[in-house]
Amino acid sequence: MLCLTMKITSIDTIRLDEFPNVLWVEIGTDEGPVGLGETFFGARAVEAYIHETAAPALLGRDPRQIERISRDLSPYVGFEGAGAEMRGISAIDVALWDILGQATGQPVYQLLGGLSRDRVRTYNTCAGYRYVRAKPDWSTENWGIEGQDEGPYEDLEAFLHRADELAISLLEQGITGMKIWPLDYAAAASDGHYISPSDLKKALEPFAKIRKAVGDKIDIHVELHGLWRYPAALQVATALEEFDPYWLEDPVRADSVSALSEFASRTHVPVCASETVAGHWSWKELLEHNATAIVMPDVVWCGGLTAAKKIGALADAWHRPLAPHDCTGPVAFAAACALSLSQPNVLCQESVRAFHSGWYGELVTHVPRIEQGYIYPLEGAGIGTALQPDVRTRKDATVSSSHA
Repeated sequence: MLCLTMKITSIDTIRLDEFPNVLWVEIGTDEGPVGLGETFFGARAVEAYIHETAAPALLGRDPRQIERISRDLSPYVGFEGAGAEMRGISAIDVALWDILGQATGQPVYQLLGGLSRDRVRTYNTCAGYRYVRAKPDWSTENWGIEGQDEGPYEDLEAFLHRADELAISLLEQGITGMKIWPLDYAAAASDGHYISPSDLKKALEPFAKIRKAVGDKIDIHVELHGLWRYPAALQVATALEEFDPYWLEDPVRADSVSALSEFASRTHVPVCASETVAGHWSWKELLEHNATAIVMPDVVWCGGLTAAKKIGALADAWHRPLAPHDCTGPVAFAAACALSLSQPNVLCQESVRAFHSGWYGELVTHVPRIEQGYIYPLEGAGIGTALQPDVRTRKDATVSSSHA
């Protein structure tokens, strides 16, 4: 029987030194359900926002008032972009949906509208096991490719040096899409203004290897990380066209809608943007200016599932597919999969096989099943997963609490 009243009684944040960018939020209630959320980047800054600003506004409230809370937490400053405030709001929002699912005995994908499909196609972002582990910064100089291999899927090292073998390996698992970013070093060298002929030739080698090895059997998603300025980005796009990329992701920063729009009009390859854009109001501007063909919000950066569902509806109104971003932690992945399985205009869902088969299982109880290139729904109410019991008691854990 559904309870008529419920109140938030506690808000805990948990972070681990081993994964310094991942922050979990657990929201406790007086009726029993504990909601789990997550975000990524600047974990300590988000932790401070949650306890200093968000917790006083949440404690004692009904956690099922998700829309009202989402609106009330929209800050006076920090509301545009995926800053610490928005990342904290996103983690809280996911936790509130988890509570609602547990309280109603329903998976979150049912609450978002029900399954639009029984499974969703995935592509592999070719990061390695060390891409997140013990890595506080996110520069092109620190990709986490140093050290000994931790398993069979050191895919970042592989796409840089053995892209042909990597493509074959993915196809053997039924995965028909791969995301790579071999141009980042060149962008960093010139602040994105210039790429030399030799650097361009070197950066194109993985694409040539992939096409020679597997032809058009695999889609190549090109990640450009917003590191390029418009003229050089167009040069890169022109050079890539012979390899028939599936999309060009964040060729320029999404803070210049006009530059992104102009770029999109000058290439035959679809533009995909952007996990860095938060809030449905910012997406409206991108769509109005035809700045992106494929809409890629990140559930734990854009404002949570509440914002992501609205972004998906906006994309649908402009006849644009949704392709949720995910290259962070296991709770974010579970939430993104719930969104992708429920929204009708989803094109595909990002995953990282090194994460999915590796460290995700060290941290959470359940991970969505991936089989022959498709992701399947998690069973169980809410998000469908929880932190492993020993996470909070690890020696490298920092747990902070706010109570009513």
